[in-house]
Amino acid sequence: MVSKAQRSQGIAENLAHSGLKIGRSDVPDATWNYLKCCVADAIGIAFASHHYDFSKRTQQGIDSFDEPGGAVVIGSDKRYPARDAALLNGVLVHGLDYDDTHLPSVVHCSASALPTALALAHSADISGTDLLLAVLVATEIDGRLGAAAGGIFQQLGFHPTGVVGIFGAAVAAVRLLGGTETDAVTAQGIALSLAGGSMAFLDEGAWTKRLHPGWAAVSALTAARLAMQGFQAPSDPYAGRFGFYALFARDATKAAEVDWSLKGNTWALSDVAIKPYPVCHFNHAPIDAALKLKQQYQLESDAIESVTVQLDQRQFGVVVEPIERKRRPESEYDAKFSAPYAVAAALVKGQFGLQELNESCRKDETILALAARIQCVHDDRSLYPQFFSGGIEIRLKSGEVYTHFDEINRGAAGRLLDPEQVEQKFLQNCGLVIDQARAKQLWQSIWQLDEQSSCIEFLDQLQGLS
Repeated sequence: MVSKAQRSQGIAENLAHSGLKIGRSDVPDATWNYLKCCVADAIGIAFASHHYDFSKRTQQGIDSFDEPGGAVVIGSDKRYPARDAALLNGVLVHGLDYDDTHLPSVVHCSASALPTALALAHSADISGTDLLLAVLVATEIDGRLGAAAGGIFQQLGFHPTGVVGIFGAAVAAVRLLGGTETDAVTAQGIALSLAGGSMAFLDEGAWTKRLHPGWAAVSALTAARLAMQGFQAPSDPYAGRFGFYALFARDATKAAEVDWSLKGNTWALSDVAIKPYPVCHFNHAPIDAALKLKQQYQLESDAIESVTVQLDQRQFGVVVEPIERKRRPESEYDAKFSAPYAVAAALVKGQFGLQELNESCRKDETILALAARIQCVHDDRSLYPQFFSGGIEIRLKSGEVYTHFDEINRGAAGRLLDPEQVEQKFLQNCGLVIDQARAKQLWQSIWQLDEQSSCIEFLDQLQGLS
């Protein structure tokens, strides 16, 4: 439960006030530029997703409604109703599990924030700065709300992005629609009844997780519109016996430590990690360790006796258990959430990207044989949930033992990817479906977005794959 002091402070009121008032001048240049990196990264991933079947199936499902609209879907020639566009863009950004993560909350912020902003950008004819600020507001709110839960969502069976992403997006939507602080408070109250997202996808490698950020955006748009028409909602969605923290976290002792003003020296965006690898973020440090040791010692998989993956125990339910299923993933999505498979593939292939998730790799008996020799253990050195620490120990048949452990995973605060690295990832992702000349032009357009008084031309650039 949230403390009495926190209730009197009014989390929803603080978030509404700051979320609507914050301007470009309040944001340091370094934070602003990293925000552009996050937006660009999300857009590049969305283009790449068109290369995969899940995106086609999702678009076909929405197309079956046969409803006209004006909102843009990244990589599509067709315009959609705002909420349909938000859902589709959310699936495209999140569907490859390659999108950024706010580490303390384990929330994929951009995957709900950007679709929400894009859904309203055409009808509201907002500026590029307005669009970027909306994404920032949603990120800052989501990061704070999620971090105050102490990384507990997944342990309770909730996908953090599904339960958190709607709140920041709802305030951002009210901001873009020109609503009041009262509207923004009400929208958060409505959001409480619309939030959700089960981790059940882990049991079968199902596609449902891909829907969660987009559905958060859909729900946020709905909450904002209802709030602005006077719909009545709980005035304090976060405290109380049925509030957000009581329902989804069972506790909120950290809430009293949070700066809910969205201003000052602490920016949630600084804890947002852009992914180097297209898998669950929990696997990143072990993959990096595997690639480092393979290169350093020129390791061949048939020389390896065993591998021990070192993680925090709280991560096991996502990427380690049940171990036999994780050692032989049955689908691409299974592989994304398997520490044994990810490490084995990295050690065999000497790299890890989208191609290491295809069927030929997942059925590669050399990879699977090595995965069978991998065990996972808890490591007290882990700094989880602040960072997604991890490492590996490799024991060779000849008796040598090699080990590497990263307390701070690459991409996290202190080891952020720089713009050049993000651009390289962006061009690689876009290159799956569009030519490099167009991809490079789009990258420049994103970086110049805050110079545009209207987003209309930029939205046009996002359309189609030709």
